[in-house]
Amino acid sequence: MGIVLFDNKNRRLLNPLVKTRAVASLRMGIATIKERWEQITGTQVFVHTEKYLMPLYEPIEPGRHIWIDSSVLVTQELFRAVVELKKGEALADKDGLVAGNSNGPWETFDVQHTLAWFKNNVKPVKTIRLQLPHQIFLWNDWFIKSDFSFFTSNRVSQAISSSNTLINPINIFVEEGVTMEFCTLNAAVGPIYIGKNATLMEGCMIRGAFAMGDNSLLKMGAKIYGATTFGPNCVGGGEIKNMVMQGNSNKAHDGYLGDSVIGEWCNFGAGSSNSNVKNTGGKVHIWNEGLNGFVDAGQKCGLIMGDYSRAAINSSINTGSSIGVCCNVFGEGLLPKVIKDFSWGLKDRYIFEKALADIANWKKMKHQTLGKEEIAVLNHLFKM
Repeated sequence: MGIVLFDNKNRRLLNPLVKTRAVASLRMGIATIKERWEQITGTQVFVHTEKYLMPLYEPIEPGRHIWIDSSVLVTQELFRAVVELKKGEALADKDGLVAGNSNGPWETFDVQHTLAWFKNNVKPVKTIRLQLPHQIFLWNDWFIKSDFSFFTSNRVSQAISSSNTLINPINIFVEEGVTMEFCTLNAAVGPIYIGKNATLMEGCMIRGAFAMGDNSLLKMGAKIYGATTFGPNCVGGGEIKNMVMQGNSNKAHDGYLGDSVIGEWCNFGAGSSNSNVKNTGGKVHIWNEGLNGFVDAGQKCGLIMGDYSRAAINSSINTGSSIGVCCNVFGEGLLPKVIKDFSWGLKDRYIFEKALADIANWKKMKHQTLGKEEIAVLNHLFKM
């Protein structure tokens, strides 16, 4: 018996981030949702999402599984309730199915009527759900702290060179293979986690909570405020605050990036910066494609950027901006708050074959290749 993380009917509210991935693959804190469930349960985890995305994931094995809504944030209470479910039992909240134990064929699972599999034995439960993209950076501090306690429990950090300045070192954990000299790490207000084979060049200043994925790099003199997460194979530099970068993306040069969520295979040219606060100090509203309207994101919100998008040097990104999938962003002055998928500049559309060639070039720089499954997903989105 394994676990199946399924996407519910409201997944579109998390666009553009989930146009190219299942909700289970979203990263917050140290891990993705899928990785977190795998670590907590020690059980194989499968993914059920939109049909065009399913080839990106391992096929779901037949048999009895516990089905869990990917958008529901895991807590100790929820975990205990889930593992105690017997065959045919389910948990539900006001938004529908939370988790259920079933051996029904996954091909018949209907995200519009999830409780149909569990007509009896449905128990109410209180939950917190990830529903909007900006919640990822809003909740990242909590997730880093929670993940740090779990992922480092009963483990010993690698030794840290005496050339570094450490504040509250008990709250700092370094995996094997890390290169780090003459850096300042302040874990007084939140933990600092540095993944395998990561590199922090001289002069980096980090203030927790902070998580850095495997094989990522911080350039010289980087200034990183909490709560910030770099996924694996990322490059960071300049000034960054309260940002979540999913993986394989770069913000390597001077400029500011804050209160933002960045997808995979994205790049910011030198000098690019985003605004995260309005000049009036008022509430920031950001475009939500799933709702076909703007939503209140609070007083601070920078940028939500989909996968495979890039911003030219000295790009000035507006407060509460949404940039779609596979965009080549350039233009004079303050950029528009909404830039649609496959935009070339601000007026034209990316030629599809050119888009694929450019993505392949970027992936080559990180010693990776563009797979046929990714091409199929991008083709699907382009035709839409």
